[in-house]
Amino acid sequence: MADKHILIVEDEATLGRVLCDALRGQGYDVTLATNGAEGFETFKSKHIDLVIADIMMPKMDGLTMVEMLRKMDSGVEVLFLSARSGAEDVVEGFRRGGNDYLRKPFSLDELIARVTALLARHPQSGNNTILNIGNYRLDSKQWTLTINGTTRRITARESAILAMLARHSGDVVAFSELLNEIWGDDSYYNLRSLNVFISHLRNYLNSDTNVEIQSLRGTGYRLIVKTNDKE
Repeated sequence: MADKHILIVEDEATLGRVLCDALRGQGYDVTLATNGAEGFETFKSKHIDLVIADIMMPKMDGLTMVEMLRKMDSGVEVLFLSARSGAEDVVEGFRRGGNDYLRKPFSLDELIARVTALLARHPQSGNNTILNIGNYRLDSKQWTLTINGTTRRITARESAILAMLARHSGDVVAFSELLNEIWGDDSYYNLRSLNVFISHLRNYLNSDTNVEIQSLRGTGYRLIVKTNDKE
């Protein structure tokens, strides 16, 4: 678990320290930010696997912060914390990009259980290999994409999606297969996220005109790698 990095964004100082101590006691690497603006800047500068975010915070609330994180196309898992317990609040949390929602007050045991479950869904890289995609080299363990000596670091989910398409190169991979394998469920909101990730992967792959991610309307995606102008 030491390789899992958790960002806690919580403006209540005592609670923030308690959460840090509890999760470090479980073997996680933990960083604490005290408001949404600080949390966002921290996220941009570090590799984060899970964000635990309060909703009501100074400078930038948790909902806004998570919306901004999602625009960066990160595959990070997000657990919202809030004293607001209405059904509409929970729905809003999910709509704005959360993966789970925990109402205050809560037990540390429940928090740890939620964290464990979310990180278990996070794309794992231990069994992945180096994959050649046209002139590209995908290292899905290190989450890097290299062409002509230039390396780009991509997100965990981008890496997992591209690896899955590459392993089935030439075949259609259904939306449901991608979503269930990588997200753990095939909800409409996850499908929207998948479409955004695909858009960015296409941009990353545009230096090799023989590589294309095709969309099959209502069905799925297919990675095509052409050789000598023939599929």
